[in-house]
Amino acid sequence: MTRKHRESTAAVVPVPGILGTWLTVFRPCFTAPVWNHVLVLVAGAVLAPGKRTVTRALRVMGLADQPGFSRYHEVLNRARWDARDVARRLLLHLLAVLSPSGEVVIAIDDTIERRWGGKIKARGIYRDPVRSSQGQFVKTSGLRWLSLAVMLPVPFAAQRWALPFLTVLAPSARWAEAHGKQHKTLTDRAAKRTDATQSGQPARARQAILQTKRWLADRRVVIVADSSFAALELIAAVRRHVCLITRLRLDASLFEPAPGRPPGKRGRSAKKGKRLPKLSAVLADPATVWTRVTMAEWYGGRRCTLDYVSGIAVWYTSGLPPATIRWVLVRDPSGERDPQAFLCTDLDLQSEAILSRFVFRWRIETTFQEVREHLGVETQRQWSDLAILRTTPALLGLYSLITVWAHGLMGAETVQNLGVLTLLADKDGGPTVPRQRDPVRVSRWRSRSGPSASDERLAVTSAYAVARSSGDATATARYFP
Repeated sequence: MTRKHRESTAAVVPVPGILGTWLTVFRPCFTAPVWNHVLVLVAGAVLAPGKRTVTRALRVMGLADQPGFSRYHEVLNRARWDARDVARRLLLHLLAVLSPSGEVVIAIDDTIERRWGGKIKARGIYRDPVRSSQGQFVKTSGLRWLSLAVMLPVPFAAQRWALPFLTVLAPSARWAEAHGKQHKTLTDRAAKRTDATQSGQPARARQAILQTKRWLADRRVVIVADSSFAALELIAAVRRHVCLITRLRLDASLFEPAPGRPPGKRGRSAKKGKRLPKLSAVLADPATVWTRVTMAEWYGGRRCTLDYVSGIAVWYTSGLPPATIRWVLVRDPSGERDPQAFLCTDLDLQSEAILSRFVFRWRIETTFQEVREHLGVETQRQWSDLAILRTTPALLGLYSLITVWAHGLMGAETVQNLGVLTLLADKDGGPTVPRQRDPVRVSRWRSRSGPSASDERLAVTSAYAVARSSGDATATARYFP
């Protein structure tokens, strides 16, 4: 490297000082040279409109014409830093700011990042959950990610948000076959058993859940997931460590708990008792005694009246370990919603508590939507395997950091008096994600329901903070006219 090149790469980059303060918790994860480049990339990712590529981040930071740009690419495709340690520090930081004590509710779900190109080795063909419906099956090419998000109360939104902290790649079966490796499914047993699941290969969901519990050894952890994670082998692996709440099929095979072993009886102990009626039969039985409850928050953030019935049973399938669960069957008295069933591995948890925790899971779907619209997920263009493994989890983690930054700024009087976005509320006055962008930015932060939960405001607020704290009037005027 020439002396001129060393001097150019060592030049001071105008990164806002407050950004370094916000990211102090991650400083031990990086060497000094890499850390300086990380600050530039984070600031550029927050400020850049449109695509979130390294080039776009450098351009918005005024480094488009500077030599040594490859050093910034190497942060993602070459530099040595532990993404798992970054995820651990992010989780602990989120909890320290928004929920220092008490129970921790974590949502786990998978999402598809639409990507094309022969150089993306882990790419597969999957069902597109957004474009598909019950009557139409749409396939898409992309990468599948398994993401864990902690459900934390966000004061300025007056509700809980799903803040991702750990995201891992789940390569396709084609990639595993091409590399001579055994394919790892999301759970030990999916809806269809494959040779990979029959072999007892550790599942990604199990690994991620147990890793998270090791980080939170002194906290009670509740995992909420959809029906894709309702697997007996997964329950058997994690129930001693965490409480798992998922959906349950209405035709699941349920049994009474195994009776006590009679004295002097030979042979192995029974795993289950008498067969119980399927939940679909319980639903249709006019003799079923229902309990009515009004949920303060259901899907859409609205109040909802439901009827439920609950019980304890053994869920058993031949060849798999039995699981003693508490099941909750729910129906809508108005008939507008389909009946649903849920399971919980904590037998002492009340039915209302199970329902209230499970409904938090939907927030992670909103998070996936917002990071696509406002943080550029699916717009990055890395081909390096290591860069692919790091970029998408980094953008999802940036969403969580932006939420924490906005939470800290909401207490500042100067920020409260600044106009960032029009506050949008639904007809009931509750916070909502706007269906269309409002180009007007007005000077008020309060509405009849408090600040809106708009994903637009979240991204723009932190971008404003970074630009304003840097003292760069040009950058501030450019993005916030």
